[in-house]
Amino acid sequence: MHPREQTIFALSSGRPPSAIALVRVSGPQAGAVLTSLAGQVPPPRMATRALLRDPAGQPIDDAVVLWFPGPASATGEDVAEFHIHGGRAVLAALYSALAAVPDVRAAEPGEFTRRAFENGKLDLTEAEGLDDLIHADTDRQRRQALRQLKGLLGERARDWRARIIEASALIEAGIDFSDEGDVPAELIAPALLKIKGLLAEIQEVLAAQGQSERLRDGLVVAIAGPPNVGKSTLMNALARREVAIVSPHAGTTRDIIEVQLDLDGYPVTVIDTAGIRETDDPVEREGVRRARARAAEADLVLWLADAQPGEILAGGAAPVWLLRNKIDLAGNQPDGGKADLERESSPGQGSSAMEFGISARRGDGLLELITALVEFAQACLGSDDGGLIGRARQRTLLQETAVSLRRSIEIAGTGEELAAEDLRAATHSLGRLLGRVDVEDILDTIFREFCIGK
Repeated sequence: MHPREQTIFALSSGRPPSAIALVRVSGPQAGAVLTSLAGQVPPPRMATRALLRDPAGQPIDDAVVLWFPGPASATGEDVAEFHIHGGRAVLAALYSALAAVPDVRAAEPGEFTRRAFENGKLDLTEAEGLDDLIHADTDRQRRQALRQLKGLLGERARDWRARIIEASALIEAGIDFSDEGDVPAELIAPALLKIKGLLAEIQEVLAAQGQSERLRDGLVVAIAGPPNVGKSTLMNALARREVAIVSPHAGTTRDIIEVQLDLDGYPVTVIDTAGIRETDDPVEREGVRRARARAAEADLVLWLADAQPGEILAGGAAPVWLLRNKIDLAGNQPDGGKADLERESSPGQGSSAMEFGISARRGDGLLELITALVEFAQACLGSDDGGLIGRARQRTLLQETAVSLRRSIEIAGTGEELAAEDLRAATHSLGRLLGRVDVEDILDTIFREFCIGK
């Protein structure tokens, strides 16, 4: 039997131990599994209490079972659910009993969602939204993923595709009736009107997104500077917990330490790097090399110094903000709390610099710094909660669609056959966006990112 025709099972709730665990079964043998373990198939979509038994007749657990006959189920197949007590021993016993049923096996990562996609329960944009929702760490990520899961982009793409097909039919009809005098002109004119309207809508969606798809990964902010200026103390202050070792000895931080922050719903990864200095210690020297490399790849560098200006990293494209630390110490009071050294129109570009006076140990100036970081994240990731595009793949295919539509408009007056071919290319791009044509090569990559049980 082909693997896609087999019945699969997996834990669809959190890691054990837990109060309740949900084990889901999907495939043609789901009813047989219920009969074997629970003694009966309960009424559809009705929670039913049952004593589960293994093939030898030994009790497994007092559970609640549900039955969802296909196609009215999450995957479009017959689905059974077992709500059991979430102990490891209970789960192990249930897994063993499930695997003993012929043609029933453990699911691969993302296999439930892939079956739902293949059975028409959701398109590829919705599947990507589900994956993003599972991995969302902040509220803004959650809201963006939920828009994808609701199918808002998919609905627009299906509407655009249908309208392109209508316009294409008009142009091809004009080609077929080319010997009927003015008939081709009468057909091509309304087709071009439709295409121009479609192109305007797609361009509007593309223009409104900015860098919204970057919200999935968030920003990377590197804390850099010479040794013993308080980089690890600042890291701990931003994280509000002890994530880095603080020591008066130079060279304590030798590897890169990362912490994920939620700044007003924006995901920000802050990295604490080794103190940048010349050293003969090969281990510390490697840490300095990694620090320079990671800072060069960051979206923003926070260069920490005490009363002295210190060395600013050179050669990187990311903006560098100068943080004068230890203002709580005598003689380290700067002139004012925060001074703009240079502001550019786009904080996410170039090398705009800002200066802050802070005390990482006492907390002075941290609120102002965090506020500035939120503003920086907003400028880079956008503040519009109505964006439809969540991934670079989706943006690329919409851009390809727009290019094909624009080209069809430009050549419609001189070559209807070429215009029709460009419209077919636009339809194909939208089909790939939805996952309905020519996407087999990317399906494995997308669904492999899912956790087991989804």
